[in-house]
Parts: sequence; structure tokens; C-alpha cells
Amino acid sequence: MSTDRQRIERVPGSRRARLTAVPGTDATPDVQTTDAPAPAGETGASGPNDERMRNDVPPHY
Repeated sequence: MSTDRQRIERVPGSRRARLTAVPGTDATPDVQTTDAPAPAGETGASGPNDERMRNDVPPHY
């Protein structure tokens, strides 16, 4: 059995378990420091059907 594999660890006081980091990876999250473009919904541009789509409600409501 190889020791460089992921292992399952118990989390004290919890019903969940956690996996150890994969060997050769960085466990710290990636943080973007550049100015990313705004998502399409927040740009202020709208298409011809945007308002109707926001107000539409499925028939079961």
C-alpha cells in the first residue's frame, strides 16, 4: 500500500469526514487580484426579453 495517496480523516465533533490533500497540489485557494469583467447580469446592458423573463412565473406558482 502506497503512503502518497489521499486518506480519509475524521473531523472531531462532526459526522463528516475530510480527505487529505492530493500529493503535489497546493491546498491554498486561488485569489484573483486582477480586475475581472463583471458578470453579464451586472453590466447594465439588457436584451429585448430581459424584463419579461424576470417577471415570468411558472404556471404552478
